[in-house]
Amino acid sequence: MSAVERKPAPSLAEILDLEKQVWTALVEGNAQADRALLSADFLGVYPSGFANRDDHVGQFADAPTMARYELSETQLRVLTSDIVLLSYRADYQRPGSTTWEAMLISSLWERRHDVWVNSFSQDTPLEVQ
Repeated sequence: MSAVERKPAPSLAEILDLEKQVWTALVEGNAQADRALLSADFLGVYPSGFANRDDHVGQFADAPTMARYELSETQLRVLTSDIVLLSYRADYQRPGSTTWEAMLISSLWERRHDVWVNSFSQDTPLEVQ
């Protein structure tokens, strides 16, 4: 594909919508939707260690992992028109809990074969005041 044919970089709203689809899959316990949004070579860097796509999708083996969430402080870094880094704050509650937890997240999204997939995510827990 020549530079003239290159697709434009996505907007923050477009990538945030994709990220919310991942969170919605966590709330709904929808492993199939989660798998479809992650690249085959996905790498997660979490307080519990490294995770691949099967590890991420495996969270849904028993039930949803999130009850509700709010995303804020969003920012998008465009690395190329096909690779962007979304960083944001996530406030969330786990099923059966009334306590809100928070983390800062950076997610790398790549356009591969005209489909956006999440190839990397790193979560940094925050102390909620």
